[in-house]
Amino acid sequence: MNSLARWFTATLVAVAAITFLAGCGMRIPSDPGGTLTEVTGGTLRVGVSHTPGLIEATGDGIEGPLVATVESFAEEHDATVEWTVQSEEQLVGLLQQDEIDLAVGGFTEESPWTGMVGMSRSYSLPGTPPETKCVMLVQQSQGSARGIHEGAGRTAG
Repeated sequence: MNSLARWFTATLVAVAAITFLAGCGMRIPSDPGGTLTEVTGGTLRVGVSHTPGLIEATGDGIEGPLVATVESFAEEHDATVEWTVQSEEQLVGLLQQDEIDLAVGGFTEESPWTGMVGMSRSYSLPGTPPETKCVMLVQQSQGSARGIHEGAGRTAG
């Protein structure tokens, strides 16, 4: 498993742990929408913004380093991935409408969408310059995704 897949898996395991601890009365970010529970044994709905070198839609499907990370997480949670390819603006709308669980692509901390949806901690991808930092977008209702990922995420590289 590559370092990005390990980081993503560790982050999502942390979400599950935080959700459990929040149920014990602790005041830390949680997953009020229950996304991790819904995804486990079900379907992970992932929006894709075409970004050369990171994730690309081809005639044969979706390819790139972000695909392996998402599929590795889905496999660990006995989930299937349902891919949706759209523009960044359309993906943000789909997150807000609970049509997808996660958006991946060339999103960065400086993204104009960060005030409208939640985002992961920034990370580097193997094979990209260290200054190239990406984030994944999640539904805003997923309890301060920035805080969850800052406490549990690791920079891949």
